[in-house]
Amino acid sequence: MLKRTFVKTLLAGTVIAGLGLQAAQAEMAWDGPTTGPVAAEGKTIVVLAADLKNGGILGVTNGVEEAADKIGWAVRVLDGGGSVQGRTAAFGQALALQPDGIIINGFDAVEQQAALEDVAKAGIPMVSWHSGPKIGCDAPGGIFANVSTDAMTVSEEAAKWAVEDAGGKPGAVIFTDSTYQIAIDKADRIKETIESMGGTVLEYVDTPIADTSNRMGPLTTSLLQKYGDSWTHALAINDIYFDFMGPALAAAGIPGDGSPKAVAAGDGSESAFQRIRTGQYQAITVAEPLNLQGWQLVDELNRAVSGEACSGYVTAPAVVTKEGLEKMGDSNQFDPDSGYRDAYAGIWGKK
Repeated sequence: MLKRTFVKTLLAGTVIAGLGLQAAQAEMAWDGPTTGPVAAEGKTIVVLAADLKNGGILGVTNGVEEAADKIGWAVRVLDGGGSVQGRTAAFGQALALQPDGIIINGFDAVEQQAALEDVAKAGIPMVSWHSGPKIGCDAPGGIFANVSTDAMTVSEEAAKWAVEDAGGKPGAVIFTDSTYQIAIDKADRIKETIESMGGTVLEYVDTPIADTSNRMGPLTTSLLQKYGDSWTHALAINDIYFDFMGPALAAAGIPGDGSPKAVAAGDGSESAFQRIRTGQYQAITVAEPLNLQGWQLVDELNRAVSGEACSGYVTAPAVVTKEGLEKMGDSNQFDPDSGYRDAYAGIWGKK
């Protein structure tokens, strides 16, 4: 089993932390699978996206569509719209379509347990992205493979950056969403890491990812009034929380590179890269290779429909800072130049 549970190291062992991603990505040799089943022909798959407004979910979906085009499969994308009811309806649509495989993209499988059982009874293989705390093969709910970076490593790297940036004494507010077990686990690890390094967690805020557009503005204003200058860093379990935080900070007279500094423990969305690049209300993200993970999902599903074992591959994240982005071109995604497209195409016999 191939597994990466650490941040990718490059250039004589230097961790990607503020390095130019252009150079870093070019140095990343392919460390994923090199063997597997050839492409199963004529398949149709469904992507069940939790919410396509989420940049991480959108990035993975784009990767799935790119990979499916290469392997020769048809794809139908169903958007859950950020609600439990929407995702339940999407599952019903997927079952009615009777696809050859289903990709669960960006929501906890436990939430849709009844639907998972129906899919399993129908004999439709399932793979997922960020569907729960167990990464890799044989995830709960009958999921063949759950694709992700190591979420605890991502959380630790985000927390360590905040502590070091604050000179060892950050005053942190952590944003999470208790709808998802993985979100709770990530937030807990952020808190543990900060406190173990001597920092202070001012507050642990549970607010739904699906309602960040409405909640983050008032929440940010309230927290500023409550903690003032003692709030040095805002840490969230992914980038979407910071999509809606900037206006409240600006209204309080805080500059784009001022405190509290926004630190995301995933996913590396395009909007996050733009904020970091321009110094506008986000300092770093611990980015996942979203497009690569889309290709991996298609490969894992091909293994499932072919009756072979899952690869067990776990991708590595990268710490992305403004200094690093200033050394690269205009790209707003972490897309390793590791040859993964050629590697997967070769496995599938589509090179």
